[in-house]
This record gives sequence, structure tokens and C-alpha cells, in this order.
Amino acid sequence: MIAAQGVAPDLRRLGDLVAVLARYGFSEMLERAGLSHRKRKARQSQEDDADKDGLTSAQRLRRALEEMGPTFVKLGQILSTRIDLFEPDIIAELERLRDRVPTVPFAELAAEVEAELGQPLSAIFERIDTKPLAAGSIAQVHGARLATGEEVILKIRRPGIRRVIESDLRLLRHAVGVALAEWPDLVRYHPHEILAEFARSIRAELDLANECRNAERVAAGFRDRADIHVPRVLWDWTCEVMNVQERIEGIPGGDLAAAHGAGLDLKRIAARGADAVLHMILEERFFHADPHAGNVFFLPGNELVFIDFGMVGHLSRRRRDELVDLLYGIVERRPDRVARILRGWAGADAQDDPTLEVRLEAFIDRVYGRPLGAMNLSELVFDLTALMRAHDLALPPDLTLLVKAFVSLDGMGRQLDPSFDMVATARPILERLMWQRHGPEAMARAARQSLGESARLAARLPGDLAQILDAARRGRLGLRVELAEIEQIVEKMRQSVTHLTLAVIVAALTVGSSIVTAASGADLPFGLASFAMLGFFGAVIGGFILLWSIWRNGRK
Repeated sequence: MIAAQGVAPDLRRLGDLVAVLARYGFSEMLERAGLSHRKRKARQSQEDDADKDGLTSAQRLRRALEEMGPTFVKLGQILSTRIDLFEPDIIAELERLRDRVPTVPFAELAAEVEAELGQPLSAIFERIDTKPLAAGSIAQVHGARLATGEEVILKIRRPGIRRVIESDLRLLRHAVGVALAEWPDLVRYHPHEILAEFARSIRAELDLANECRNAERVAAGFRDRADIHVPRVLWDWTCEVMNVQERIEGIPGGDLAAAHGAGLDLKRIAARGADAVLHMILEERFFHADPHAGNVFFLPGNELVFIDFGMVGHLSRRRRDELVDLLYGIVERRPDRVARILRGWAGADAQDDPTLEVRLEAFIDRVYGRPLGAMNLSELVFDLTALMRAHDLALPPDLTLLVKAFVSLDGMGRQLDPSFDMVATARPILERLMWQRHGPEAMARAARQSLGESARLAARLPGDLAQILDAARRGRLGLRVELAEIEQIVEKMRQSVTHLTLAVIVAALTVGSSIVTAASGADLPFGLASFAMLGFFGAVIGGFILLWSIWRNGRK
């Protein structure tokens, strides 16, 4: 049981979580987790039936996660991308997860920040708006003005939130173990790796200074573009519990009426936004993992501002190249290319099923050329992952945030321009990346690298040969071979030598006895006759022993 492994704070937190789950009708799950006694305590509340009446199981799950707090809201948002794990109705509800938390009085926020900075906030800021602009599960946002008159945004972490999240992560690790014990087939979806990826992400999000480092890294990727902006960071007053960034006044991404009223071209904004996110993912390999409308502002001239870089994703160069190959395979209608990437992601568990390419071809034909408004990217990703599930191909855990970014981009793109064609936007970037990998410059670069390696090898060759010749002259030259199963090989050789020796003895006895008998004829003395017969009997017995030994070793 979880209770047996927790400390007092974890047990209190566990009791709160069980109470929420019981109130929303997840009694069977609690019993399978060994928490029935806590469930009974939690059900003393009479709110149980009232809260869950009229709600589907997916709706009850969403509301329970929202009530369980920031860790589970963030986890639910991540799991909303795992379409290979959940049914569409659950995915739809998880996509609706939002932080629903009460605001914290500013005095409580200020106390922790002032302890970190070592000075009162009033000594830094001329004015601070105590009414928050936004309240999230991890941090709260306030407007402020510096002594210089510059308007800034303060993002301040909620007091005690790290302690709650660390407790939740410990409980989740145990919950994964319970789930694997109940449903062993889940192991192919790598739940421990998913949880580890989530833990790294949410711990990074707790460090508000890390969010600013992320923002500056993304801003560096757009330094040559005047149409994409990231707020400037004021590092003098940024720390782990608070970050300070310039305040950019713009139209919120979700306020389409204001955007229309300002005369903005939403189709152009959609194209720019999608191009920016694809640039982050495919070219910079460091991307905003949650580019929904709430994290985007519009400026005059159809320019965009990206904010809130607490959740970011990172692709290795190899994974990026695989992703480019997969997307290019879809764009170019190459199901063989897509199948090869999917099997590579599955690794040793992949099956060489020829029907995979047939189903992929049907999937690509259905996707190809359709405008974004005529399709739901979430549904298409669900179809692809359902196809993967049918062929026992699991999505790698490190692509979870990438799928989340694509789903968020889908929602924002369809909201701004229902006729926007995602494939047409992605194609130039993919072709440029493919050209960079396989064009003349890439080939020349690879040739230069090979030439450099060859030159270094040639430069070392005389010295290496001199060492080998010197070792030979001194009689110290030897050949060292390492074999993983050397003991088994030696044992087989020993058995072979034994069999060969026994065969030689049997043959010698047979031949010797035959010669004695043939040379002596019928007048064979009794002593020689006995010797010849003994030789024959020895040969027969030795032959049986040899055959039995060979048969026994063959069975082993």
C-alpha cells in the first residue's frame, strides 16, 4: 500500500487525494490500489452523489484532476497528448483541463520573495498592482512599475507549492507501480519514463528563473525576425521564486473580436504562428510546449508575442531528423518511410508486418491536401497512434511534449484561420531541412569530416606501426581476443577432445585385435585368444560409451 511507504506529509496529501477521487466515484480504482479503508473515511461526506450525478466518467476524471491540484492538472495536460493510451472522450476532457485555483493574497507572495531577495519589494518597484492579472496553479502574475518608470510583469511562485508537488511525485511513482502490477501490458507505453519526463518538466517549471532562461533561448532563435517577439528579462530582480519581464501591451490571442476590430489579418497571423512553432521544433530543436491562444499576444502589423516558457520541449538532433523524415514521408506520400521511422521508435518490440504500410498509405491519402479547417489534428494524431497501437508500436516518451505542442498549435490555427493548410506550411521547412541534410553542402561537409579523420589516422599510422614492430622485436606482441561465452566454448572443446580420444582408443582396440586374430590363424594360443577377445569386448563397450556421450551432449 502507498500508506506504508509514505511519511506524514505524504499520508495527509494521500488522504486529500483519496477524498477527491472517492467523491467523484472512482471507488473501484481505490480498492484495486489497496486504499479501500481510506476511501471509506473519505466517503463520510455527502457530496459524493451530488458531485458526480449527470457527469460522464471522462468529465468526472477532469474535474477530479482539477480539484487534486497543480501536479495532476499538469499531468492531465500531458496525458491529453497520449492518444495511444486513452479513448477520444477522455482526451477531449483532458484537453479542457485548466488551472482553477483561488488567488493568494499578495502579502503572502511578497514575504517569500523578499526573503529570497533580501530587501523589500517597495525598494525596487515604484508600484505593484496587488490585484493579479492571472493566477495559475504554480505562480501568480502581477503588474508593476520600476523606479525608472518602466512597466513590468512580476510572476511570483505560490508559497509551499514545491513541497506539495514533490509529495505528489512520490505518490505518483508508487501509483505507476500499482498500475503495472494490475495491467502488465502498460509496460510497452513506458510509464516510468513518462513520469520521469513529467517530473523533470514540472520541476523545471517551479524555477521561475529557468523560465526566463528558456525565454532568452527561444528569443535567440528569432533574433533575425521582426515579426516574432519574446518579452525581455530583467535579471537584476529575477530569482527562483520570482521573475521580472517587460510588459508588452497587445491583444490576447483568444480575443478575436478585438483582433478584427484592430484590423489584423488573422490568416497571416496563423501562418506566422505556425511557421514560428515549426521553426522552434524542427530547426532550433527547443520549443514552446504549450503555444495555445492564452500564451500569445497580437501586435500591430500582424506581429506575435509568445509568453510563458515554463513548459518547453527539447529534441535531440537524431530525434529531430527522424521526425523530419516521418513528416516528409507524410507530405511526400511515402508510407514506407513512415513505417521505417515508427518501427525504429518501437525498437526491439517492432514487428515486421507488411499490412502496416498498407494502413499508413490509407491514412496519408486521407490526410493529404485537406485544409486545417476540414480536419482535427487531434483526431488525426489519434488515428495514427491507434494504428501504432494495433501494430504494437509505442510512442517514445520524449515526444510527449512535442505532441502537446502540435495539438496546441492545431487549436490556435483552426481558431484563427479555418482554411489554413498545415501541410503547405510545413512543406518548405521540411524541404529545407532535407536539403541541408542531403544537399551538396551537407555532402561536402561530410567529405571534409571524413578527410579530416583520414588525415588524423594517417598521421598516427607511422607511430602506431613503430610501436607494433618494437613490441614484435621484444617478443611482446600478442593477440587478445575477448569472448562473452568463453567458458562454454572451452567446455565444448574439452568434450570434443574427449570424444576424439575415446574414438581413437576404440579404433586401436578394434584394429589391434583384428591383426592378432588374422596373423595367428586357427592355431591361436589361449593367451593371445583371450587378449584378442578382451580387445574386441573393450572396443564394443568403448563404442557404446562414445555413442551415449555424444547423444547426451547433443540433448544438452
